[in-house]
Amino acid sequence: MTRTLPAVTVGVSTKMYFSYERSLAYARSVAEIAAEHPAVQSGAVEVFVIPTYPALAETVRILERTPVRVGAQDIATADSGAFTGEVSGAVLAEIGCTLAEVGHAERRRLFGETDLVTRDKTQAALRNGLTPVLCIGERMPGSTDAAVDECVDQLTSALAGTPEGSDLVVAYEPHWAIGAPDPAPAWHIVEVCRGLRAHLASDQRLASFRVIYGGSAGPGLLGQLGTAVDGLFLGRYAHDPAALATVIDEAAALAAVRAGSPA
Repeated sequence: MTRTLPAVTVGVSTKMYFSYERSLAYARSVAEIAAEHPAVQSGAVEVFVIPTYPALAETVRILERTPVRVGAQDIATADSGAFTGEVSGAVLAEIGCTLAEVGHAERRRLFGETDLVTRDKTQAALRNGLTPVLCIGERMPGSTDAAVDECVDQLTSALAGTPEGSDLVVAYEPHWAIGAPDPAPAWHIVEVCRGLRAHLASDQRLASFRVIYGGSAGPGLLGQLGTAVDGLFLGRYAHDPAALATVIDEAAALAAVRAGSPA
């Protein structure tokens, strides 16, 4: 039966903000936070980090003794061949990655990636044993019903051909909220994520899924969203390890609520 994971998920992408050395320093900070935080150690909070490509292998090594998962910011549609500059899911899995981000609004806007490319990358991740962090979101502000419809269309396209037993992270990121001073309004996020979770719950191919929110997400947001979301996908606001630690504390409180115990 399709189910959401009980853990609250907190992911961070460093995009292209960090140097190689700063990427590794950040990974060490995350390792320290994970080692000291009981909710991460217990699995109540799932943490993943998506650093720049050159730092992937060393980040895996730094975090290998922690529960923190490591993912890539992109993935090739093919598993091998004459694709200069691309990195395949087979190689990502070989070095220890367990996730791959696909469909981000910046990939669509800056590099012309279409729904078809997003589908091919999603399926490349799945066939190589990687969990897709599938980014979806409406392009322009509007009603929650319109946002759900647009996002479900993106999900339907990306998941075409998905095998049974798949694991999926859906990052709901309204394009108009990415890089904005503030996230989308909490009520909007809540209603859209509820709609997405209801849709995904009907997909019998998925062994598990979670719907997390991204788009100028930061400390304080989880408390406003409550159990409507399964976590957050963080960008620049979590590039300070102290801010990430704060969000993990908030995720631990939400995990306690989801488990039916006091926070």
